[in-house]
Amino acid sequence: MIEISHKDGSSAFENALTQIREASLRPELSVNQIPAPGKLAKEAVAFAADVSGEHLTEHADAGTGRLVLLHELKPQEQWGGEFRIIAFAKSPLETHIGADEEISEVAWAWLMEALLNRGAEFSHEAGTTTRIISSGFGSLAGQSDHAELEMRASWSPTGNFAAHVEAWQDLICMMSGYPLLPAQVSALHGRKKR
Repeated sequence: MIEISHKDGSSAFENALTQIREASLRPELSVNQIPAPGKLAKEAVAFAADVSGEHLTEHADAGTGRLVLLHELKPQEQWGGEFRIIAFAKSPLETHIGADEEISEVAWAWLMEALLNRGAEFSHEAGTTTRIISSGFGSLAGQSDHAELEMRASWSPTGNFAAHVEAWQDLICMMSGYPLLPAQVSALHGRKKR
């Protein structure tokens, strides 16, 4: 269960927070509320997730992510509704995987698959993926090349908000080399076409 500290807001936003509190947490991740960025919307809440604890030692590719839920009291034309999710996920990669141009498309497909498998309904999705390959020089010349994959995405959520938070966690885990769903969770199928 996600702990959320928030002053009273609109009924629609409070209902969304109630649903998010019920979201399942991936055992690989530590999820915490963080300060929401100001001036993006009338109401907002933000979370951070990091691969944590015992998983840091058993798994080298420790991912991290941020999620912000925005709410306006009136539908926003560019959002297609009153709510918008902004998500970020990043993980180290093996250098040969980071060099593969197709990993960007694969990462976007991971997000879409995570949303589908959690039964998260959405529209107006957008995003970018960035592959970074770093090489050391000078006093850092002894470091081996390393790669990272970053995704910045946004979409307009509908339905159960917990499903969106769960899908975001799945994305971070997939980018870090873990399975799409934790062992105790079954995939949902039959999402209606938008």
